[in-house]
Amino acid sequence: MKILLVNPNLMKPPVTPVALDYLGQALEQAGFDVELLDLSFADDPVAAIEQSVTDNEDLVAVTVRNTDDCYLASRDFILDKTKVLLAEIRRRTSAPVIVGGAGYSIFPNEILEYLGADAGVMGEGERVLCEVALSVRDKRDWTEIPGLITRKTGFEKVYPGEPVDLRQMDLAARPVVDNVRYLKEGGMVGFETKRGCDQHCFYCPEPVSRGSCIRLRDPENVAQELANLLERGVDTFHTCDSEFNLPPEHAMEVCEAIIRKGIANRIRWYAYAAPHAFPEELAAAMRRAGCVGIDFGVDHTNGDILSRFGRHHRLEDLISVADRCRRHGFAVMYDLLLGGPGETRETIEECIRAMKSLPIDRFGISFGIRVYPGTGVARLVDKEGFHSGNPNLRGSVEGNESRLRPVYYVSHSLGENIDSFFHDLVKDDNRFLFGGTEQTGQNYNYNDNSVLAQAIRNGARGAFWDILRRLTN
Repeated sequence: MKILLVNPNLMKPPVTPVALDYLGQALEQAGFDVELLDLSFADDPVAAIEQSVTDNEDLVAVTVRNTDDCYLASRDFILDKTKVLLAEIRRRTSAPVIVGGAGYSIFPNEILEYLGADAGVMGEGERVLCEVALSVRDKRDWTEIPGLITRKTGFEKVYPGEPVDLRQMDLAARPVVDNVRYLKEGGMVGFETKRGCDQHCFYCPEPVSRGSCIRLRDPENVAQELANLLERGVDTFHTCDSEFNLPPEHAMEVCEAIIRKGIANRIRWYAYAAPHAFPEELAAAMRRAGCVGIDFGVDHTNGDILSRFGRHHRLEDLISVADRCRRHGFAVMYDLLLGGPGETRETIEECIRAMKSLPIDRFGISFGIRVYPGTGVARLVDKEGFHSGNPNLRGSVEGNESRLRPVYYVSHSLGENIDSFFHDLVKDDNRFLFGGTEQTGQNYNYNDNSVLAQAIRNGARGAFWDILRRLTN
């Protein structure tokens, strides 16, 4: 039985489809033959599909990592490109086509209908896809497997079955994806140490798409995964966890496992982290384990806005984290999310002043909050009214009740000409990166970023923000 995994993500620089490696290992362990069609590297994706999809497949699984690029300035609706590719796949095979992934799980019913796939996996795919494959092989009905949404259900909401037990799973082999090529053309390779997020941030769909219960991997298996990749020549990594340091005890165990494996001084890795749970001992352990850079989701410095966002830190925490990171030698990024409910020009000025005073390498500014279902901002929009007359909404409002196409919440109190306002605030400080469309060293939008892609071709490796830091220092 042949199972074809497909990565339709055409963003450049390319981002490792980590999920397909984990799915591929689970399917191979279950006894199936797995092939990968990675369109990320195809000069002509349609031609690549014509060459690779031959109707000899028994099952096709397509990952949907991104619905759009999540930036108000560009609003690139990536699903349009995915739809074209999926239609070409369906034209060339009679096998069931299953979609899944982090982006899919935010809009499971809507994306299934939009793309025209046979079914979708909401949440983790290892167990579900193996059960589908077994049912297809044995010619049994596979349409009512828990965690699967099919056309047979009429696009009703189907909730996942029991989460997989990550501590009992071996995910270390990474057998499917050409990770060496991703290092060469993407600058780094991703890995997970856990799944899920139990935080309640006002804007974030992670608990919807990945689950609100944190599931921890065996630290020794994580270290073995990195060691296996290192043997192939991959030495630069980035965590794919929502927040590496939550819970901090598990993060410590992962660092200690990497150190015991004897690879800490041969690898470089970056992490996403929360600023409210970053103790001194964890900072030291991460540095000893080879971590060189951390991207903290800080959002803001104004206490009222942070409370509205459901965040636990305050400005004093950001000051102490900055000092701790400087002492341990990390490159550091602080991510800001501006323009949401309660935002004014005064609160933005307050935040930017505070950031400028900190010894941080880069600040990423995302302006406007993408409205995702199941989040606090979505509930606020429902209360205010989802219509073109709502002055706080920008983007695709009409005919987009599901919010599948990009729509953003931007406080109308900010008025007009906000771009020039931002420029005036930070024009003397090149540490600030913006999510836009300009091809410059301060463009924080990694989607089709030619400056980043050229730097990687020239030999730069690392987190995209850190590559930009080195380009503009």
